[in-house]
Amino acid sequence: MMLSRMLLLLAMVLSPLVSQLSAEDVPALPKQAKLVLEENWLSGEIDPECWYVFRKQWGGGNHGVVPENVVIGKDEVNGTERNVLICTAHGDRYDGPVKGWWGNKTRVGGVIVSQEHFASGRFEVVMKIGEKESHDGGPADPTRPKGCIPALWTYAYRWVEGDKARKDEFQPETPMYNPHIPAYGMAANAYWSELDFPEFGKAGNFDDAMYNTFLQNRHDNRFFSVAQAVDGEYHTFTTEWRTHLREMPAIRDSQVIESDGFYWVQDKSIPFADYLGNPLKKLGENRYALYEGKIATHYIDGKKVAENDKWVPAMSAQLTMGVWLPDWAGPADWKTASMKVASVKVWQFGDEGDVMGVMKGRTADSFGIDGTPFQ
Repeated sequence: MMLSRMLLLLAMVLSPLVSQLSAEDVPALPKQAKLVLEENWLSGEIDPECWYVFRKQWGGGNHGVVPENVVIGKDEVNGTERNVLICTAHGDRYDGPVKGWWGNKTRVGGVIVSQEHFASGRFEVVMKIGEKESHDGGPADPTRPKGCIPALWTYAYRWVEGDKARKDEFQPETPMYNPHIPAYGMAANAYWSELDFPEFGKAGNFDDAMYNTFLQNRHDNRFFSVAQAVDGEYHTFTTEWRTHLREMPAIRDSQVIESDGFYWVQDKSIPFADYLGNPLKKLGENRYALYEGKIATHYIDGKKVAENDKWVPAMSAQLTMGVWLPDWAGPADWKTASMKVASVKVWQFGDEGDVMGVMKGRTADSFGIDGTPFQ
């Protein structure tokens, strides 16, 4: 009897803790979720209907990313040899044949991009950072290839140009032009949708990774501990991105303009901070709601590790995976390192705040196979 009472008391004490741990697990998929992309590289090839690979300048302090650094190879995943996607980084000591920006060979990475644009949903990627075993010309610590940035992210970018003579005004003939967000001081806007989940390796730190959001000219940078995923083994990275509609009762028909099924603010008296460049949905006469990102929640191996609830985008973006070598990653004192992707799944939720079709198309390459930039 005494033992039973002790077990009952123990259960009462542990019950809230168990509930708290369970609350951090990946939730059940919502009923409306649709599996729209499933990739495991079984064909041994990169399917051009699903993916494309960049040959592109990629930020500063490096020499871009190239298709030669993205291939299908073999690796052991949970005890079984199978096909995986390998994204290779060429460090500061690389002296092989592959050339990047302006023909440079060092600090060149590899990035793959989904053809399709996605919005609210679940993104699940089984990925390995570095290796357990050292290799000739590899990093001193093979599990932490310091100097490169292995990353998973959603990304979309749209450049909108206006009439420079009316740079400080809305321009109805270009409904997306917004004078509140001039890009580089020009009569132009840079619409930007990005979630990082995550980026590893800033300044060589692989134990704390960046979970960032980008929404037009807003950027929220957060670091969370991910040391459990940096051991040369495969881990499952899961992100859930949610959007919603937020009614804006003060908006009138005279203050907006329609373009491609969305309504864009055209009145400078509306505080930019109230809408941040996102479009609106017309609900009725003089009734509008804002398409708005709500939250991005991040898990590793089923356990919650991070959350973004500030400046979450609503516009659709492409799933992007790979490795690159910006100057802020620090020195890469090795020849080659890699990240590997075993599988990808994307479910779409179709939240009412999703903005589909504004961000679209393929990001163009920016240099040729010899490294010469395109004009």
